Amino acid sequence: MNGGAVDVLVVGAGPVGLTAAVELRRRGVSCRIVDRLPARLPYAKAVGIQPRTLELWDRMGLVADALDAAVPLRGQLVYVDGEEREPLRLALPPEVPYGFAALPQYETERILEAFLARFGISIERDTELVSFAQDDDGVSVLLTGRAGEEELRTRYLVGCDGAHSTVRKGLGLTFEGGAFPEEYMLADVETDWDLPYGYTLRAVHHDADGRTDDLLVCIPLPGPGRYRMSMLVPPELSVSAAPAAGDGVAHGLEGSRAPALADIQRVLDRMAPRPVTASAMRWSSVFRISHRLVDRYSEGRVFVAGDAAHIHPPTGAQGMNTGIQDAWNLAWKLALAVGGSAAPGLLASYDAERRPVGEEVVGRTVRHARRSAGAADQGTAAVLREAQLLVGYPDSPVVVRPSPGEADGSGPGPGERAPDCGGLAGEVPAYPLRLHDLLRGREHVLLVYTDGAWDSYVPRLAALTGGLPAGRLTAYAVLTEGGTAYAGATPMPVYRDARGEFALRYGVRAPTAFVVRPDGYLGARLCPPDAEGLAEYLAGVFA
Repeated sequence: MNGGAVDVLVVGAGPVGLTAAVELRRRGVSCRIVDRLPARLPYAKAVGIQPRTLELWDRMGLVADALDAAVPLRGQLVYVDGEEREPLRLALPPEVPYGFAALPQYETERILEAFLARFGISIERDTELVSFAQDDDGVSVLLTGRAGEEELRTRYLVGCDGAHSTVRKGLGLTFEGGAFPEEYMLADVETDWDLPYGYTLRAVHHDADGRTDDLLVCIPLPGPGRYRMSMLVPPELSVSAAPAAGDGVAHGLEGSRAPALADIQRVLDRMAPRPVTASAMRWSSVFRISHRLVDRYSEGRVFVAGDAAHIHPPTGAQGMNTGIQDAWNLAWKLALAVGGSAAPGLLASYDAERRPVGEEVVGRTVRHARRSAGAADQGTAAVLREAQLLVGYPDSPVVVRPSPGEADGSGPGPGERAPDCGGLAGEVPAYPLRLHDLLRGREHVLLVYTDGAWDSYVPRLAALTGGLPAGRLTAYAVLTEGGTAYAGATPMPVYRDARGEFALRYGVRAPTAFVVRPDGYLGARLCPPDAEGLAEYLAGVFA
């Protein structure tokens, strides 16, 4: 059977694919999302939710649903060879709007799926990608599902179909890396211990040669005493040469082996810091870990994201969160391309920006997984990195770099995350606003920080933005704490930096313009706010 044409086909309905579909539909792009599984899996695989992901969910408008379902993560208790070590505190600077959280992957998928349904799209389950072929105008796809085979024409194809990705294989991308020899048990259980609320537990034991020979990691889940536990597979459950999948990638859950509650209890008896009894096991499995990265994230009109592009140890809960950022980065660019508004090199910037991030995450998590427990970095920079708040694109081809001598302070530069700040006072709101309140639901946002000297630059900046497609750029003026308000009408809403937080967080000492991209990164920092710099950025993004 022949299906109708669609702008984008998303393959894979995990958190990454759902994020891509939501962000496309929020921008009015027609898309379909298919998944080979008949139903959502009931496993708490990916659990940790990073502050950066919560910021993105805030921009999407679904963060409240996630916060209702999640539990906080405040730190980690560490035990090495039976001795308690200094706990890891997940403390963030006060200007960061969200902390760390734990949420089972099936809950993340439920929330995203429900949000997607608001835009009239549902997951097409029991539907598998068989093959595809692309040309200059689009991609011809063959699907198989409950109703048989379907031929589909789509303008773009996005593979979010996991470590054994059909899309990646169809593109012929390399997936270089290796596998860890260890096997692990996972289990979702309830306990009767009284560990501090919101803390994970990591206990490790070494043999006489200093090698790890026993391990217990527990992450709290919603529900009294409930934890997702992982531990080394005991010899009686181990398969010395556990086979990889048909593609040679040994990564993920193995459904053929399920540890019993007694197997979990034996590890707890050896490794738990205090007596504890596990009960009410919801599920268990054995899993293996590989570390691999594709050689490129796209080829023509076909893209890969999430585990289809990078897999690595679960250290620091980086995998799913990195994949969600992949999807965000790609979706807003695809939306411009579908609408005919994208500059020629915009889609190519997806690989240029995200592949270095994937390479860094794979390398860092492999290093962390191989070093001794208890040696975790605990400085502010390390926690910010784990929170994914230091991810940036300073070398991106679609950000505008400051000219020599143009720097006006010590704040974030082009390609870096746009930090939040409070204390913005408007003429109508009777309460102080956060900057991220102004960014929520927006595409590009132009922020002009000024002391009230409007005439020298604001009219020229405003004139440049007039030719953009409707809704693609919103402009705000942020008035200095001691600035003089413009007496007449202004071409943009004005907010006063009443507490000086914007000036502090953005390191500004003089009038400056910032362009905030849809994904919350700075595309340009212009001091002074010159029209030429803004035009350069817009030309790199918009046709």
